[in-house]
Amino acid sequence: MVRFATLGFLSSAAAAKGQNQMKTIGMLGGMSWESTSTYYRAVNEGIKEALGGLHSAKISMVSVDFDELERLQHADDWNSIAVILSTAARNVQAGGADFLMICTNTMHRVAPQIEAAVTIPLLHIADATAQQLLKDGIRRVGLLGTRFTMEQDFYKARLEEEFHIEVLIPELEDRDLVHEVIYQELCLSKIEASSRSSYLQIIEKLSARGAEAVILGCTEIALLVQQNLTSVPLYDTTAIHAEQAVVRALSK
Repeated sequence: MVRFATLGFLSSAAAAKGQNQMKTIGMLGGMSWESTSTYYRAVNEGIKEALGGLHSAKISMVSVDFDELERLQHADDWNSIAVILSTAARNVQAGGADFLMICTNTMHRVAPQIEAAVTIPLLHIADATAQQLLKDGIRRVGLLGTRFTMEQDFYKARLEEEFHIEVLIPELEDRDLVHEVIYQELCLSKIEASSRSSYLQIIEKLSARGAEAVILGCTEIALLVQQNLTSVPLYDTTAIHAEQAVVRALSK
């Protein structure tokens, strides 16, 4: 369950008006459906907490077939991925969305192409995470995610260049393990104690190298490790992204 600690001011404002004027959240999901289900629950819990009663989120969502996209990822065919997701994003917009979320970290690799395909604004997952890190005074952070997210610049460089946050990634062998667990276990709803132990060890290694916190930079990782399992502060990008979507949906 995601807790929305920053929504109190929205609650009182909405109650005072006695009416619901929320925006429609656009969700590009299915990557994987396990993480998208977490997003769906999180945004609806946030709306319910803010507005009370029987309120739920207004959502326009397209859920894609991740098997096709996973094959294209590992074939390094990001252009085909961009075409598929841009088409899906236009369908989300056609469903009435006021802004768009890509409900995955890795697919932000093609965020510029998706952004160019629609006229509604994109709520970028790295921006939402960086804003929370800066709010908490975090300037050096570890990053876990798919190999694409950890090694390519579309995520790390955005944090470093736009928000001046230093990003540490695991060593090569640990990156391989993190990546394989995501695709071979977490995306298939497999939760293995041995993988949890390995992830926690990698988190401790990042902390020993100076990371003040660790970003769970794949939306499935929070299915495996939670804050109560480590003293190292963890930043669950799914929870942060969903919370920012709720704030935007309820803001003027």
